[in-house]
Amino acid sequence: MTVSDAPLSAPLNVGFDYTRSTGPVLGRFVNALRERRIEGVRGSDGRVHVPPVEYDPATADPLTEFVPVAAEGVVVSWSWCADPLDGQPLSRPFAWVLVRLDGADTSLLHALDAGSPDNVHIGQRVRVRWADETVGHIRDIAYFLPADAPDTTPTEAPPPVAEREEGAPVSVIITPVHLKYQHSASPEESRYLRGLAEGRMLGQRCPSCGKVYIPPRGACPVDGVPTTDEVELPDTGIVTTFCIVNVPFLGQRIKPPYVAAYILLDGADIAFLHLVLGCAAEDVRMGMRVRANWRPREEWWTSLENISHFEPTGEPDAAYETFAHHL
Repeated sequence: MTVSDAPLSAPLNVGFDYTRSTGPVLGRFVNALRERRIEGVRGSDGRVHVPPVEYDPATADPLTEFVPVAAEGVVVSWSWCADPLDGQPLSRPFAWVLVRLDGADTSLLHALDAGSPDNVHIGQRVRVRWADETVGHIRDIAYFLPADAPDTTPTEAPPPVAEREEGAPVSVIITPVHLKYQHSASPEESRYLRGLAEGRMLGQRCPSCGKVYIPPRGACPVDGVPTTDEVELPDTGIVTTFCIVNVPFLGQRIKPPYVAAYILLDGADIAFLHLVLGCAAEDVRMGMRVRANWRPREEWWTSLENISHFEPTGEPDAAYETFAHHL
């Protein structure tokens, strides 16, 4: 395999801010944390749940009897984290622990700053190390410490985000969620991506059923045989199904309304998702003939982003019967 044939690989970072309203149960829990207190809720069987649950696990009835519990407890189970990831409670090695707080009957998952796995054991007494600044979030508990350890180490994490009006209870909590990994494309996908860098649309044909897939797949979903025959397709096709986006969202690059549509290239047997611009959103329709609008050549790289969008060609629409089995 030459360098040019080697599969492409690149880091991929997927992330968003998970935002939720607290409601009466979680709201009471996080607002107590802001005051450096911990509360659970009692179920119909008498057990105290920490963190509190909104509905009884036994009866599914709403739970309303809140119970204060201690900021100390015992380790029920643990696992050592030798190489912490970004965003975790500590940047130095620590233990993930399930802690049953005194007065509770269920366990709370959090971090224990123990220094070494030799310093962690089931049944160990631990206590809360509160964040330097509490805002009404689970991270108001910065981490746990062995019960006899001093509070000499400053907390590391920046204050989490919790939305509230000045003096009012916390009603919304925001938790950043991120996934970072190295993505490697298959050999077929890599050839497809390198083709895009040259302004070419490369697919693969199944030698058994003759179906053409773009982006290509290593094996035909219909027959299960390798798709070994490379096919160059035009950058024209039709809209099969589509959605008009009217609601703005975080990170949106285009002002609504706009159309996200499945484009079936001429000669292909599978559609892919892209933008349709160049006309009013309400004028987009199934069967509309479209052509790729490529970005300037100096901006091309191994990405479908080389195509800015698809736009109408002005040709007559395709008959429904010609694409009905591609929906």
